Amino acid sequence: MALRNIREEGDSILLKKSRQVTDFNKRLHTLLDDMRETLLSADGVGLAAPQVGVLRRAIVVIDTNKEELPVEEQMIELINPEIIESDGEQTGQEGCLSVPGVYGIVTRPEHVIVRAQDRLGNFFEVEGTGLTARCFCHEIDHLDGHLFTERAERILTQEELEAQQENGQ
Repeated sequence: MALRNIREEGDSILLKKSRQVTDFNKRLHTLLDDMRETLLSADGVGLAAPQVGVLRRAIVVIDTNKEELPVEEQMIELINPEIIESDGEQTGQEGCLSVPGVYGIVTRPEHVIVRAQDRLGNFFEVEGTGLTARCFCHEIDHLDGHLFTERAERILTQEELEAQQENGQ
């Protein structure tokens, strides 16, 4: 496994639509392993393949609804993911490893069901609520060439961020 460089806003790859994964081979497994390691090292909750320079429909997400488990067991790999059901609404602060230091207020579904494939090509469905639902939506947006800043109702100012830090948020 290896750490990969996380591409940042301004890199044109982040604006491109990713291609379907059709080969569930060692190369894909290496990408997923590297993405897992990169995500953990960056202290994030989700990472999409375009963020590490690969235009394939693959994401890794930490299921924050399972905090009682070791972090490795919270990690979900989703290949060719698509949201098949969503309901409710949550509005809150969102950031991105590809847009460091920037946070915005974004509205997302409170609950989603995602259909995807695992690293061997087997189909499965997974549910997410709260932060996990937000993360699924955010990472799938990356696969379609969208950053959270496009969806943000507003970007938080430096003063707002500093005030949150002072208040321990």
